[in-house]
Amino acid sequence: MKRLALVGTSLLLATTTLVAVVEGGQITREEALAAVFPQAAVEAERVFLTQPQMARIGELAGAEVESGLVARYIATRDGQTVGRAYVDTHVVRTKRESLLISLEADGKVKRIDVTAFLEPTEYQAPERWLGQYDQQALTDDLAVQRAIRPIAGATLTAGATNAAVRRVLAIDQVLERVDREVGAVTR
Repeated sequence: MKRLALVGTSLLLATTTLVAVVEGGQITREEALAAVFPQAAVEAERVFLTQPQMARIGELAGAEVESGLVARYIATRDGQTVGRAYVDTHVVRTKRESLLISLEADGKVKRIDVTAFLEPTEYQAPERWLGQYDQQALTDDLAVQRAIRPIAGATLTAGATNAAVRRVLAIDQVLERVDREVGAVTR
């Protein structure tokens, strides 16, 4: 009986911890990648953007590209790319937020995970709000007050998140174009 109570307590603690992680939005990159790309091999890359690439990305995104260094993850299953994910770290108000923005193989948003949020928690975007980005592509309508509803009391978070998503989608478009061109040349 004591052992059962201990197992039950451990299970309750583990479940409570998992719920706290999910509700608080603080999930590790590894946990998020495993959840979004189950049974896929995920390879981390560091990509250095050229000045022309940065300019093109800024143009497409309508948002500034602060760094030429991009953290990208490529997910493959059975030799086929099933998706990509990018880390975007930016300032919301005065402190940083890091998002892991996962994309489908076709370049549409699959999921957004908050991996760090240093502002007060009441300003953090809820998971349900982030879900508005699912299956979104980079279009003029991908904006707060257009395809994306605003967040009451967290306007700066909404703006920063939207800029991050647009930036990642633009980075992916530019890098995938380069990958296709390089692949065509090497064949």
